[in-house]
Amino acid sequence: MQLSAKDLWTRLLDDALRELSEQTIRTWLEPAAPISLENGTLIVGAPDQFAVQWNESKHAAVLSRLAEKAAGQPVSVVFKVQEERTKRPQMDLFVAPPPSAAAPAAKVNPSAQPLNERYTFETFVIGKSNELAAAAAHAVSESPGKTYNPLFIYGATGLGKTHLMQAIAHTVIGRLPDTRVLYVGAEQFINEVIESIHSRTMPEFRRRYRADVDLFLVDDVHFLEGKEMTQEEFFHTFNALYEANKQIVLTSDRPPKELPGLEARLVSRFEWGMVADIGQPDLEHRIAILRKKAEQDHLEMAIPDDVLRFIAEHVRSNVRELEGCIIKLLLYASLKHKEVSIELAREALADRIRPSDDTGAPTKALPTINKVQEVVARRWGVTPEGLRSKARIKTLTVPRQIAMFLARDLLQMQLVEIGQAFGGRDHSTVIHSVDKVARLMSRDRGFREKVELARMELQPQT
Repeated sequence: MQLSAKDLWTRLLDDALRELSEQTIRTWLEPAAPISLENGTLIVGAPDQFAVQWNESKHAAVLSRLAEKAAGQPVSVVFKVQEERTKRPQMDLFVAPPPSAAAPAAKVNPSAQPLNERYTFETFVIGKSNELAAAAAHAVSESPGKTYNPLFIYGATGLGKTHLMQAIAHTVIGRLPDTRVLYVGAEQFINEVIESIHSRTMPEFRRRYRADVDLFLVDDVHFLEGKEMTQEEFFHTFNALYEANKQIVLTSDRPPKELPGLEARLVSRFEWGMVADIGQPDLEHRIAILRKKAEQDHLEMAIPDDVLRFIAEHVRSNVRELEGCIIKLLLYASLKHKEVSIELAREALADRIRPSDDTGAPTKALPTINKVQEVVARRWGVTPEGLRSKARIKTLTVPRQIAMFLARDLLQMQLVEIGQAFGGRDHSTVIHSVDKVARLMSRDRGFREKVELARMELQPQT
């Protein structure tokens, strides 16, 4: 019996579970819908052009192979934007749209912090480390309150969480000018709860946060840890908005399950929709970020491409520091009355870049963070995966601290960068680990010798 487009697509979604993760299917395939099955081609409608490009590049080959098995004959799976979607403006994350009239002003809740006009999808640079979060944010902006609710974005400081969050707001406002937006930091929410209790104005507080909001954006929800009374209010605010199909977007420096001072009922709600992380950008991504910054501020002629690459190679922590290097370099060039060059950048950013060999001798290759973890794990009888895990058992804690110490000492990595490489730990944990190993080395000769042997194995080779 000939399968219909709907029947074949249903089978594909079931079969795909054996090859793709459940989250991938929920994110990319379930929002799509079969359109037709003719001449060996299954046409599937996706919500927008971004979803079409993503599914074509990531999933079409797998689905076509599964479709051939299900249908008993060759079938190509092709994605296209659903017809009703093509009649409204699209937000293409890869191509800057032509200049248009300014977006209408939003109906901003009096409690809200102002949005940054530069934080839009057009100015957000996508790379491997943030593509899932960017795609989820884009999907939310197209269908607020329907696609992923809540959207929970987590990652280290300065990687673009707030940028993506506010980009959602700008896009929604552009399409739906009457949207009531409330963007606050968790600390502001905490302070307002305390103030409302003291002034006995809780009914007014609840009205502002629950009745007068269509799009609720909360930055840094990890600050809610341990604040029991505030968590109670946040829980009821979350429920009221969620049940009214209002979109909720949250950011944090850690995923929900790693927020120890947060009530279990909040953790479970934060995981109801989509949880997406943003990681450290790789070299190509850092170069693209710097180029976008230069274009945005019309600095293409002021900063040569080789200088941008030089900065990207030496500054690896986060987007905010990359942008700070551009500002500092331009200021330094202005004060010195010199043209921007690699030599000037090396001079201006001496406190931020890693030492380089200017003698012309062959460069010694530094070990990678993975190599550090591998050597330490082998010498201390654990696994590299254990060092990167969230486990806090004693057999892993000491070698993990040693690996952090060596990463800081040998590789001169940023604290945030080291924390990300060891299961997303924060910079304070890294500082504690480095200090503890240094103290132990000063007191325990045997311990010091063992660490030094690991260091010798990791010394750069020519």
